[in-house]
Amino acid sequence: MSARSRRSGRRLVAVTVAALVPAVLLTGCAGGDGGSGPATKPPAADDRSGDSATPSVSPSPSGSASGAVRPLAGKVVVIDPGHNPGNFEHTTEINKTVDIGTNRKECDTTGTASEDGYREADFTLDVSRRLRTLLEKQGAKVELTQDDDRPFGPCVDERARFGNNADADAVISVHADGSAVGNRGFHVILPARVKEGGADTSAIVEPSRDLGEHLATAFARATGTKPANYLGDGKGLDVRDDLGGLNLSTVPKVFVECGNMRDPKDAALLSEASWRQRAAEGLAEGVGRYLEQ
Repeated sequence: MSARSRRSGRRLVAVTVAALVPAVLLTGCAGGDGGSGPATKPPAADDRSGDSATPSVSPSPSGSASGAVRPLAGKVVVIDPGHNPGNFEHTTEINKTVDIGTNRKECDTTGTASEDGYREADFTLDVSRRLRTLLEKQGAKVELTQDDDRPFGPCVDERARFGNNADADAVISVHADGSAVGNRGFHVILPARVKEGGADTSAIVEPSRDLGEHLATAFARATGTKPANYLGDGKGLDVRDDLGGLNLSTVPKVFVECGNMRDPKDAALLSEASWRQRAAEGLAEGVGRYLEQ
């Protein structure tokens, strides 16, 4: 399916970041629709200035974030902040399984955390809020699947439906990985071609790859970080068929794992507010370039 085939004048894009894992955290990145690893309380001085942050680079190739040109006017972007800070208090609820098309998986997970306790759920909200600000300045209508405004979740199937029901031009799911120490860098997870049960990704495979390639290029440039050294053949792109957030999507969608929280060097970057701003700028640039084609 062409990225312009869902509705006139608009591209369908969905971006999702991270894979689902059980609420009892795993090590490594292959577990499910989210990061993995032990999670604890967030640091006391977590920066939450995302909505007021000023970008240091232009997030779009055709107009500045603050200028009169609004290149994304008329576009709808859904941002999916991985996990939810409230998941830690609702493990029973998030452990219930839901239908992901090909089989059943847990509703959601707590996500991972750095060694010093900076939680993935707090990281994803901060980057997502910064990204929302940048995209809205370019004229896009932006919706978040959750904004720390609900007790837990949403479940992975509901996250997919959110983007579908919004008829989104782009859905971005933001995450951080929970792999082994020494595994560094970012990667973008793309949907595999799946047609089984309630899952059919045939229409979104090609546009999702196009989106993912734009994101990987822009993210590396904005953050100065490299693609993951532990998967994706050094290109920062990983294709998976086991994620409900991708399998149930009817619009192009990808997950972005911004770095590995279990590696101390990556974790130090993810914990910096200035780096999170650059990460948001890279994501905004990648989405903008995709939508403006």
